[in-house]
Amino acid sequence: MSLTQLMLVLDTTVMNVALPSVQADLGFTSGDRHWVVTAYALVFGGVLLAGGRLSDILGRKRMLLLATTGFVLASVLGGLANGFVMLVIARALQGFFGALLAPATLSLMATTFVGRTRGKAFGIFSAVSSSGSAVGLLLGGLLTEYLDWRWCLLVNVVIGAALLAAAAVLVPAQAAASTRPRLDVPGVITSVLGVLALVYGCSAAERDGWTSPVTLGLLTLGLVLIGLFVWVETRVPQPLLPMRVVLDRNRGGAYLMVAIAGIGMFGVFLFLAYHLQEVLAFTPLMTGLAFLPMVLSLVVMAIVAGGILLPRTGPRAIVVGGFLLTALGTSLFTNLTVHSGYAAGILPGLLITGAGFGLIFGPAMNLATDRVDPADAGAASALVNAGQQVGAAIGTALLNTVAVSAMSSYLADHPDVSGQASVHGNTVAFWVTVAVFILGALVCGLIVRPGRQMGPTNGAATPAAAI
Repeated sequence: MSLTQLMLVLDTTVMNVALPSVQADLGFTSGDRHWVVTAYALVFGGVLLAGGRLSDILGRKRMLLLATTGFVLASVLGGLANGFVMLVIARALQGFFGALLAPATLSLMATTFVGRTRGKAFGIFSAVSSSGSAVGLLLGGLLTEYLDWRWCLLVNVVIGAALLAAAAVLVPAQAAASTRPRLDVPGVITSVLGVLALVYGCSAAERDGWTSPVTLGLLTLGLVLIGLFVWVETRVPQPLLPMRVVLDRNRGGAYLMVAIAGIGMFGVFLFLAYHLQEVLAFTPLMTGLAFLPMVLSLVVMAIVAGGILLPRTGPRAIVVGGFLLTALGTSLFTNLTVHSGYAAGILPGLLITGAGFGLIFGPAMNLATDRVDPADAGAASALVNAGQQVGAAIGTALLNTVAVSAMSSYLADHPDVSGQASVHGNTVAFWVTVAVFILGALVCGLIVRPGRQMGPTNGAATPAAAI
């Protein structure tokens, strides 16, 4: 299940490094190239809630196998693409099947593991999931530099084949819903269109600015549709997202924490990647390698948090500490200059922020699916992924706008120092990211209840079933 999640998260960033090679090979314009990344993110974010409920209805293991097969076939289509349109269609199909696969995987985690094994399992799962974006940058650089950009997609065939074989044998069977509830069609339509509008509005803001008519129109439409979705869900007999899932204080806090952490995490990735390539002149492959210490720190702390700390302290103290650590690590990046080296200027912050992310995501994902009725596990899991996806989209657009505005203002006063202007823009964005992490600590401290109040629902899987 962790490797399934890794395959999904890899595909959010693995194509970023390969984009120049893809553009040169297929001959599309620079104005169109963002669609290679955006098509995946848009469809993935939009379909997540519907995918979560479908896994509850059809059975999670069945959905895992079907969605993995579809994801692999979409990857083959993209790897064999002979033009821009075919590639974008393949990336959208990857996003569609990914949106079915992600909540099925996380809800399997939530219903399979209980007791002390649950904390350990979520620690490993979140470590793989949270580090996947950085691993994607590294893998994209390796495959593009030594093979061909098409292998950034075709590698999923190898991973997917191994996952299908392993899942068929190792993942416990999960029965489909006994009552076969009907799919909430109005909820599907309003949620899909609402999230699509929000995510695309954030992408438009990154390109056109937050005050452009397109950006404001899309964000307004998204908020209206999400509001309509909530209204619908309180009135239909079998809602796509039962409000009892969201209104639990701990789970609601967990969804907010995941979204806030997503905003800050992608900000750290984005501006460090800019600094490494634009200021230190790192190649894409070197940039991916530069993030490895963060990945290792994240993995170690996620396993420690899930297996050792969570059973003793509960999630609140761990996640608050994680947010404060990420704020501290990110604040170190504000001291970067055009002369800062990697070892002294960047590495300490990477290790500290990685440790902080490791403390945040495992307990937050655990809490977000804790004590959820098994019939609602898919919906709860989808909301975790949707929160992280929307948070990442908002963070990328918001922080990029902050950095560009600060850089432009600096250049207006210092027209002959473009390198320093880039560093100044990144510094301002890093300070805003620090504020985001401090906000996450406050949200967690105020909303999540103290103590270890975590455990299985009445209908959760038993230890025997987990074995």
